[in-house]
Amino acid sequence: MGVNRDKPDFAQVYEREYSYVYNYIYMQVMHRENTEDLVSEVFMRAMAHYDGFDPSKASTRTWLCTIARNCLIDYFRKNGRRKTENLDDAPEPSEMDQYDILKNPINQEVYRLLEKLSDDERELLSMIYVQELKNPQIGQILGINAKAVSERHRRLLAKLRAMEKGKNSGDFLDFT
Repeated sequence: MGVNRDKPDFAQVYEREYSYVYNYIYMQVMHRENTEDLVSEVFMRAMAHYDGFDPSKASTRTWLCTIARNCLIDYFRKNGRRKTENLDDAPEPSEMDQYDILKNPINQEVYRLLEKLSDDERELLSMIYVQELKNPQIGQILGINAKAVSERHRRLLAKLRAMEKGKNSGDFLDFT
């Protein structure tokens, strides 16, 4: 990257990136309490190593995604199989809940589709649509080139289209 960027205060990074990190992890874990624990772990690790962060090498979002990805790898190694919530059985979030994603019927349907995808596929979608990372940034995190990211994204969209078409639920998701 080589861009000379000013290093923001960690409190600013936390405020700006918290919801992105939360959503990125939630898409992988799909369990609210475990997500909250992992997000805390990500920001504790980030704060402990913030002096070593170099904004000329990566954006704070890319750096935090890398930390989050490593936390997820550790989590899945330690806990084995993915623990998920059945959204139909999930308790209604409280009025104070700032993460209202499960209240929206569209989001419920999206998460039903996500449960059918592999870990890698969900991670890619999260990086593209939740974290809003560009292909070169995703490639840097995954250790592949930007063209490979683009091709994986194209194949994944085709898979989602086929899944949605097989449901016969109308035009709910439009990935065109």
